[in-house]
This record gives sequence, C-alpha cells and structure tokens, in this order.
Amino acid sequence: MTRTEEFEQMRPQLFAIAYRILGSVSEAEDAVQESWLRYEATPTAPTSTKAFLAAVVTRVSIDVLRSARHRREEYVGQWLPEPLLTDPYDDPERSAELADSVSMASLVLLERLSPLERAVFVLREVFGFDFPEVASAVGRSEAACRQLVARARRHLDAGLPRYEADRGKGEQLAERFLDALREGDVDGLRELLTADAQVVGDGGGKTPQWVKGVSGAALVARVLIAFAGPFIRIGGRMEAHEVNGQPGAIFRDRDGKVLCVSALDILDGRIQAIRTVMNPDKLGHIGPVANIWATLREMSQERVKEHNA
Repeated sequence: MTRTEEFEQMRPQLFAIAYRILGSVSEAEDAVQESWLRYEATPTAPTSTKAFLAAVVTRVSIDVLRSARHRREEYVGQWLPEPLLTDPYDDPERSAELADSVSMASLVLLERLSPLERAVFVLREVFGFDFPEVASAVGRSEAACRQLVARARRHLDAGLPRYEADRGKGEQLAERFLDALREGDVDGLRELLTADAQVVGDGGGKTPQWVKGVSGAALVARVLIAFAGPFIRIGGRMEAHEVNGQPGAIFRDRDGKVLCVSALDILDGRIQAIRTVMNPDKLGHIGPVANIWATLREMSQERVKEHNA
C-alpha cells in the first residue's frame, strides 16, 4: 500500500478527530491537509501509520484551537460549531460515543475545556485510544493524560448529553416539525416541543439576533410560525437533513442558496432545543450562501402586503 493509499484510508478518522477538537469543518479540513504534508515529508515510514497520523492531526488541531481561543472569547453572541451534514467516520463499536460527541450541544460543552484537555478527552473518551497512544499523540506522560481526562470530566460535570439514538424516529419528528412550519400550525408545533424548549441562534454579529432569549414551547412555536409564513411565501425552502448526527433542516432561499442550518435536540420524543447557525462564514462548505438581510427585507415587505390586504 502506498503512502497516499494509507493516508486516504485514515482520512475519515483524521477529520473526525480534528472536527471534534475544533468544532469547525474548514479548520478540520485544513488540519487534515497539514497532516498529509507532514506525513509526505517524513523521510522514513513510521512504525504505525495510524498512531503517527493521529498524533500529527491532534497536535495540529491543538495549535489551531489555541490560536482560535481569543477569537472565540470575543465572538458576538452564542457560538455554535460549523454544521456537519455527514460524519465521514464510522465505527460500529463506538457508534454511541461518536454520535453523542458530534452533536452541537456536546461541542459547545467541550468549549469549556483547554485545548489539551479537549484533545485528550476526544482521543480517550470518544475514539477509545488507550493511554499510551494518547500520551504519544499529545506529547505528555500517561499519568499526565489520566489527570487531564479526569479534569475534563470534572469540567463537563457529567453534562454531555445523550440523545435518542433511533434515527427513524428522529427523522419523522423533523418532518413533522417542518410540516407544522409549512402549514402555519402553531398548536401542532407546540405539541412537538418540550415545555422548556428554546431556540439558540449563532449569527456571529453578521445576522440579526432575532431568536435571542426565545424559550418556552408556546413562545417558540409562535415565533417560528411567524418566521415561516412569509419565508415560504417568498419562495423559501425547508429541507429535512441530518445535522451533527441529529435530525435537522437546511433553509434555502428561492434560488437554493443556504440561509441557515438547524439541528434539533430531542429528549423523550420531543424537541428540547433548536440550534440554528446563521453566520454566513460557517455555511460556505454546504453551498452558496444566501444574503440573509435581503431575504429578511423581502419577508418584511411580504408581511406589510399581507397586513394591507
């Protein structure tokens, strides 16, 4: 097997590691590419290609995250990860850990950790690396890595969410959610929500914070229906799609450009949170990005026309 073939075989896992450390599709892809360049430049083949590449992508990701921490501390509004539509890595033996760790809620929670804690936690708790492998990857002793994992667990306070794993039920709930929006069914939408349901939006200061502070099933239902009506009338489209391993949706303008992406947190058969990424900088990897300001102006004009009719 050539180096290129070995690398391509490892690429899905390398991306999966980097994305969970960074919470960014574009930065994870860059980290994987940098890992290839370093692997290609290595004069002698490593004893274990897997161990070598996992170590390289982890260290690159740690460095990137350290440089990004300041930007995230100054981020305007709620920070959410770049939405991931498809996780390229699959391991049946760790499917639960992989699915939980990629959810938006989990990635937001991981922001509490230092870059090194986060990397060690991801390698050990998500991907099941043993401590000698983790120690080699991050350049620390096994004892230090055990302490880092324990510290990470304390920081997270057992708050990592566990969502319903039945994909079929999740997809059905997402379809019912979108149907209620399309039909303007406030009562039907409210029935799909938990009593404490909330809407969380990430605009990065580049879009209106129209969903700030929206919580409670009744209010969430009214706000979403008020948005959906004019959006549909001006040709907006809503597509059910898995987002970060959860049921979700992509919202597009009439030209098919991406306006925002939502992931649904589901608890006991109902939607507990709707996490929506609107920041255009986080949507480019999905496709051409819509002008949300122009869309909102058109929706506002539609509301005026409806009121005057």
